[in-house]
Amino acid sequence: MPLVSLDIPPGIYRHGTDLDAKNRWHDSNLVRWKNNSLRPIGGWESYVNSSGTAIQITDGSGTQTIARGAVSWVTNSSAIYLATGTYNKLFAIQADGTILDITPGGLTAGLIDAGENLGYGGKSYGYGTYGTGRTSDGATVGATVWTLDNWGEYLVGCSTADGAIYEWQLGAGTPAAVVANAPTGNQAIVVTAERFLFALGASGNPRKVSWCDKEDNTTWTPLATNEAGDIELATNGRILAGARVRGRTLILTSTDAHIAIYNGPPTVYGFERVGTGCGLIAPQAVASIDDGAFWMGANAFYVYDGSTAKEIQCDVLDHVFDDINRSQANKVWAVSNQKSGEVWWFYPSASSSEPNKYAAYDYKRGYWLIGEITRTAGVDAGVYSYPVWIENTGYLYYHERGLSHGGVSPFAETGPIMIQTGGNVVKATNLIPDEETLGDVSLTFKTRFYPTDTEYTYGPFSTSNPTSVRFTGRQIRMRINGSDLKDWRVGSMRLDIQPGGKR
Repeated sequence: MPLVSLDIPPGIYRHGTDLDAKNRWHDSNLVRWKNNSLRPIGGWESYVNSSGTAIQITDGSGTQTIARGAVSWVTNSSAIYLATGTYNKLFAIQADGTILDITPGGLTAGLIDAGENLGYGGKSYGYGTYGTGRTSDGATVGATVWTLDNWGEYLVGCSTADGAIYEWQLGAGTPAAVVANAPTGNQAIVVTAERFLFALGASGNPRKVSWCDKEDNTTWTPLATNEAGDIELATNGRILAGARVRGRTLILTSTDAHIAIYNGPPTVYGFERVGTGCGLIAPQAVASIDDGAFWMGANAFYVYDGSTAKEIQCDVLDHVFDDINRSQANKVWAVSNQKSGEVWWFYPSASSSEPNKYAAYDYKRGYWLIGEITRTAGVDAGVYSYPVWIENTGYLYYHERGLSHGGVSPFAETGPIMIQTGGNVVKATNLIPDEETLGDVSLTFKTRFYPTDTEYTYGPFSTSNPTSVRFTGRQIRMRINGSDLKDWRVGSMRLDIQPGGKR
């Protein structure tokens, strides 16, 4: 009797019809491939304070709140901080877990969720009667998010609901304060590698970029004696975000991508459009890596590779964009996981108002991962030994640490595996597992005789060498469920099959 190798290539294919995913992995949660073996992603552990208590961000009255934007850094005295903002607060978290409320005085509170825009810009000019409240026509304003960056050892930030640029010059009990002379009504900020602070969507102009003098974020008026300046980008979109990439600064709008290159006086910066039709879906949906940046658009994923912006071939496109809550799409956020060569996007599914699903791209090997986990902001490892991601309940977690996945069992399931064609079927009698430690995973098989036929389930089977299985079909699916708290490895399984005749 022949042994058939179930040699499935790495990565998830969730695009098109069910049969389009034949002989590929079709569904997963909390797994990745490394050295061609399937394994769980690293687990997560609570970020605790010096007394061992899990820390949680609250709105000041003890009520949990939701982080939207984060940055981590090391000060000149080697102190470690993580900052995050919410709809109405700004926090700095010390390495020992002490949470400092550094909310600026007079900060304009925003929205936890996207809502109807009944304020300025919510209707056409001249609509309605002055002094009378307007009704909504379906226009929405997004949930409030923060752009956070570092000006040397200081923190700078901008909330989409407030628009001012704030700076925190360290110190417990000292709140962040408005940067003197800086533009107001901004959409976002970014600090360039040359030590200029960019105000994006500056002064309420959705296409304007303003920058301060070099090394002086309080000088914004352009003069012959300084390098401050501004420009209005040639775009029909609105600026949403900026990101540092090697040798330049990437600026993303709702429709296209631009780069800013430092030229020195008198022009200071030159701007060039590097992509069209590649707009950003949300202010936090871009992540930088050493060689460029990746971002999610309204219906596709994109990369800037140091030359141009281009669409990434995405094997999970339908899965993501057919199941995204468009009304809360500005909560989408991205984070790099450079140790594993991945970029992760967290997005709200159609049934959720918070980012509860992820799509991750392994940019070194070119495959995709999908799964479910609720996180709203976070940072990659670097300042911390592990990535730190924040749950929608306000709790912080170290990721890629330990083996616990919150009690959830990681899994991967294939699409249809064609083990016979024509009118014949086969019978499977035994499975020869390729597993590092037998018994760490269980297997379930699902069979059909043709693509729209009734599906029959067999198992789960605990692996042994060999594993006795009994099922008949023309096509099968295989599901591997790994035990939580186990660092299992699975390679290429083999089935012992024999002809079963015609159905």
